[in-house]
Amino acid sequence: MTDSDYDDFAEAYARQNETGLFNAYYEQPAMLRLAGDVRGRRILDVGCGSGPTIAKLREAGADVSGFDRSAGMIGFARERLGQHVDLRVADLADPLPYADAEFDDAIASLVLHYLEDWAGPLTELRRVLKPGGRLLVSVNHPVIFPVVYPDSDYFAITKYTEDYDFAGHKVWLTFFHRPLHTMTDSFSAAGFRITSISEPPPAPDTPIELLPDGLEPGKSFLCFLFFLLEAN
Repeated sequence: MTDSDYDDFAEAYARQNETGLFNAYYEQPAMLRLAGDVRGRRILDVGCGSGPTIAKLREAGADVSGFDRSAGMIGFARERLGQHVDLRVADLADPLPYADAEFDDAIASLVLHYLEDWAGPLTELRRVLKPGGRLLVSVNHPVIFPVVYPDSDYFAITKYTEDYDFAGHKVWLTFFHRPLHTMTDSFSAAGFRITSISEPPPAPDTPIELLPDGLEPGKSFLCFLFFLLEAN
C-alpha cells in the first residue's frame, strides 16, 4: 500500500487514533490546551481526518470548519458531525476554498511534515486568517530524525518513508524532516509571529500501559513539537 492510499485505510486509521497514545492522549489534548477558550471563535481544522478535534472544538463552543485531502476521511467526519458542518475535500498543497480573513484560528495537527514545500500552504493559511488570528501547528519533533537515522544530515530537508500498522493494515507514510530553524524561518516568511513552542507531556488520564517503557506519568518525551503562531 502506498502513502497516497488514505481512502483505503481511512476506517482503520480513524479507529486507531480514537484510542492510541499519540493522537487520543497526546496530540489532541495538547492542541486543545494550546487553543484555550475557543467559545465563539471561527476555527478551521486543517487535515481534519475523521473529525475528532472538530467535535471537541464544537463542544467547547467554537464555530468549526474542516478539510482533508481524503474523501474517505471526510465521509467519516460527516458521519460523526452531521451534514450541517462545513467539511470539504481539499488539499493543503493547493489554494484553499475559503475567503480572505474568514477564520479566527486554524489548527494544523500533524499535517505540515507531509509537505516538502511550506511556503505556499503557510501563505494560504495566513490569507484565510484574520489579522491577529492564530495558527496552531504540531509536527514530528525534528530531533527524532537524526536519532533514528544517525547517518542523516539534521540540517537538510530530507524525504523519508516509514511503515505503520493501523488495525492490521500495513501502510507506508512519507514525511519530510526539516530542522527547527527552517520551520521558524518558514513561519516568519509567511507572516506569522511565534508566540510559543511547547513539548508537553501526555494527558493526565493516559493509561499507563500506553506510555513508552520507563516513562513516568506526567513526564514529557520526544514525540511532537507544538507551535502557537499569530498572524501579523
